[in-house]
Amino acid sequence: MSEPQSILVLSLVFLGAAVIAVPAFRFAGLSAVLGYFAAGLAIGPSGFALFTEASALRSFAELGVVMFLFVIGLELKPSKLLSMRRDILLYGVAQMVFSTLLIGAILLLFGFSGAALFAVAFAFALSATAIALQILEERGAMGSAYGQKSFAVLLFQDIAVVPFVAILPLLALSRANMDAGGMMNHMPQVGLAAGAVLALVLAGRFLLNPFFRLLAKADAREIMTAAALLLVLGSAELMHKVGLSAALGAFIAGLMLAESNFRHQLEADIEPFRGLLLGLFFMSVGMGLDSAVIRANWQVILGGAAGLMLLKIVLIFVLLRLGRLAFPDAVRGAVLLSPVGEFAFVILPLAAGIGLLDTTTATILSAIAALTMFFGPLLVKFAEPALAWRKKRLGSEPAMEENYDDADGEVLVIGFGRFGQVVNQIFLAAERNVTVIDRNIDQIKTAARFGFKVYYGDGRRLDVLRAAGAENASVIAICIDDREATSAIAEMARRAFPSAKVIARAYDRTHALDLMERGVRSPFRETFDTALALGREALVAMGVPEDEADELRDDVRRRDIQRLNRQRDEGLFAGMDLLHGAKVTPEPLIAPRREGKDITKTAQDQFRELQAREGVTGESS
Repeated sequence: MSEPQSILVLSLVFLGAAVIAVPAFRFAGLSAVLGYFAAGLAIGPSGFALFTEASALRSFAELGVVMFLFVIGLELKPSKLLSMRRDILLYGVAQMVFSTLLIGAILLLFGFSGAALFAVAFAFALSATAIALQILEERGAMGSAYGQKSFAVLLFQDIAVVPFVAILPLLALSRANMDAGGMMNHMPQVGLAAGAVLALVLAGRFLLNPFFRLLAKADAREIMTAAALLLVLGSAELMHKVGLSAALGAFIAGLMLAESNFRHQLEADIEPFRGLLLGLFFMSVGMGLDSAVIRANWQVILGGAAGLMLLKIVLIFVLLRLGRLAFPDAVRGAVLLSPVGEFAFVILPLAAGIGLLDTTTATILSAIAALTMFFGPLLVKFAEPALAWRKKRLGSEPAMEENYDDADGEVLVIGFGRFGQVVNQIFLAAERNVTVIDRNIDQIKTAARFGFKVYYGDGRRLDVLRAAGAENASVIAICIDDREATSAIAEMARRAFPSAKVIARAYDRTHALDLMERGVRSPFRETFDTALALGREALVAMGVPEDEADELRDDVRRRDIQRLNRQRDEGLFAGMDLLHGAKVTPEPLIAPRREGKDITKTAQDQFRELQAREGVTGESS
């Protein structure tokens, strides 16, 4: 197609290639990203040459990356980051730093240096989020130990990508202006960029929610969609105008709306555009590759992919083992995170576009990244038989192998510790059929001596819950003392078994709010009722009548539940006025028209006069 290509023809070519390639790759158990990549390579200049304007398409396709980062910002709720801060800081930072340093050290041997070395090392240190999350979901391993650690690593990488993409053009700028005078000349531009970021943050904090509330009153769905697109594209264009990455603006906008009541609506509105445009972006990357370069350097590409994956597997395995993860889980996590991430296809073309890499080098590096994404899922599949063989050889099979054939209780209790035992007594007293699972072998043996049947099983695994009868249970009671595992099981159970009511033990107030966010309607804090009972007994011991002590206890419970619900909807510091003894200084929504004055003394005088007229004696209360 040497003549100008019409939009209709381009659309047909793009959609046809995507519809053929992506399902084929997904049926093969590979990432959809690889499908888009291969489709672009096939229809581009190096393939059948059905599409010869890849460079013209790229600017439009980059909208997919912009919207991708907006959705990432929406998903990175500050409360979620706070609950995972330990794993994010421990595993995410360590993986990113050490992987970048080691890969950078090897790249030095191949002649890379400066900003180009940093860009390539950072891109190769990333892991494939879409592939990893898909595998974790399919295996029901999101709540497992290695699933949680892997998710923390992926979460930190998503956060780290945004500032890196934003500063990459500045790295090229500093490379072209190595002298101090040249850098000083760009200080006004740096100041303008910082001011634009601050303005965007402030606008998101104070203007976006009122803006969307106003639009919601219009009750026009298409206007909300238009507003969402306006927000994404406007923020992106602002950052682009001040010399930063357009994706940074979209990310900040998403992050500002992460705690908004409109978050889910906006995510639903953006999702169709994001997926389609992101696929278009990956196809444009594939179109830009030169198949002749790939064929001429296939040995370098194959060796680079194998060496890179081996390096990342060893490094991540060591980090997970240092974090006291079991050998099998450390292997699973390392293999899962070894493929290079999707953002490598954003960073490498960007680095080539701003002059850090030449086109040939960028093509070879992109091919290496794509090959790791091809081999990654295959390695994950081969890892399980290898781990099973190792377990059998070392004689490390589980101490007991459960048969869940008779596990048909209407109540599934997860955890048989001191908390779960008391809960189980209530169900047994009501003559309910109960299935109990626990992964503590000693606890199971102790329960058996007292005549209780407790099954061995890890409640964080979806297949174990299904085998234990969760699909037929009317109630799933989570009674374990691991707050992170409780949250993961609750979220998984709510999604997989919607007909069952999920009841969970909460470690504290913050954990209770987290469980409510995951769909648990009434979390039970493990010390709350005990503390109320103790306070009630203390009042009785002080001489307070029992009925009055009961009323005070019930009042505290009622106020606390009201405050918990307000905190869920409005934030952690909501409902302070419900606390006994708390001094809350209310702030007016609008400035008062005139200064207030203390009328306490006037009111007391008027009250005394009223009493005197009515013949009431004594001091007023």
